[in-house]
Amino acid sequence: MRDPDALIHRHLASTVTERLAESPVVVLTGIRTVGKSTLLHACARTRGVAVTDLDDLATLDHVRADPSAYIAGRTEPVCIDEFQHLPDLLYAIKAELNTDFRFGRFLLTGSTRYTMLPRAAQALTGRAHIMNIWPLSQGELLGRRESFIDTMLLDAKALGAAPDAGTTRERYSEAILAGGMPIGLAAANDRARGRYFDDLIDLIVLRDVMDIRRVRQRGVLQSLTRHLAARTGQILNVADIANSMGHDARTLHDYVQLLESVFLVHRLEAYGRTLGSRLSRSPKVHFVDSGLAAHLLGVTRRKLELRKPTTMSEFGHLVETFAVNEILKQAGWAETSVTFSHLRTHNQREVDLVIEARDGTTAGVEVKAAGTVKDSDFDGLRLLRDRLGDDFTAGVVLNLGRRSYRYEDRMYVVAMERLWA
Repeated sequence: MRDPDALIHRHLASTVTERLAESPVVVLTGIRTVGKSTLLHACARTRGVAVTDLDDLATLDHVRADPSAYIAGRTEPVCIDEFQHLPDLLYAIKAELNTDFRFGRFLLTGSTRYTMLPRAAQALTGRAHIMNIWPLSQGELLGRRESFIDTMLLDAKALGAAPDAGTTRERYSEAILAGGMPIGLAAANDRARGRYFDDLIDLIVLRDVMDIRRVRQRGVLQSLTRHLAARTGQILNVADIANSMGHDARTLHDYVQLLESVFLVHRLEAYGRTLGSRLSRSPKVHFVDSGLAAHLLGVTRRKLELRKPTTMSEFGHLVETFAVNEILKQAGWAETSVTFSHLRTHNQREVDLVIEARDGTTAGVEVKAAGTVKDSDFDGLRLLRDRLGDDFTAGVVLNLGRRSYRYEDRMYVVAMERLWA
């Protein structure tokens, strides 16, 4: 069991401070219980201000009575938790900013994707900076500030000079099955973590989704959640899911967007740069947390020990989701501003994660659940390198082995541990 007081987003506190100095409103968004409130309270304490919690019904009723009067004259930054329960509050903030457009005035959190609240999208457009809060990264858990994105784009040669990793396959499995949700990590045992994951899914479907839209078929949403967990790290094919569930594809497409809106899943769009090769335009879908996905799939340490083919296939996709998410988390504090995508050609050459800087500099990551690497694992990365030329800085095959080394020109075999070590 981990110390709950240590499970906070330490890396992001300084980033929040920087963003408040650059924008009148900063909005922290992410899945429920990911640690947004903890981060908000930590930021509020450093500034000596109170936090307004709209998850508390009495507080919500009080603020709803007159949002403009509530925020007027409060000590800044005005810190408000779970703003999505009262979207009208954003109109009051907009009116306040129309008369006083200073930076650092409001710090909000929400468990619903900002752009999925129509009034919110209109109210603070151009006034708010959005920060997505992910489950805790391995580096945050170990007190290390990761720099893998910057290394790939700015100092790729360092990838081949790393010492042998000390992380065993068993330890990797534990990290992947545990995930990064703070309450799950603080659970006393696997059974308690499982109960937390079940309660979290129910809370998201029964409350957070309902904040966006009144969905009558809640059972369908819960079933869809399990189907998406089974497809994490794979191409998103809603028609195939609809066929499996026996439901209308158009309705399920809408429901997938709802689950994205409450941060249960996220899509990784297809790489958009022309390479002169036929590329798939379909996105991949990833669960927000590998531990939550593993729970829904029933993948446990016991099942992994039995090494049944179905379980090992599911674990392979969980490894990809774990690695991709670990890298995406680092974008919150990386020096380099980047976008993410995946690449897949019609003849099955693929790159699980393409990382592109604003100047076009690009790196690629292929993830393998094995402890060894094959030459064919570099096929998609070679396509990127050969077509992008000097814009391509590094291609990495991440794996669960121990060695990291240069494989060939700008190609590296890298132990998964190097993401955080």
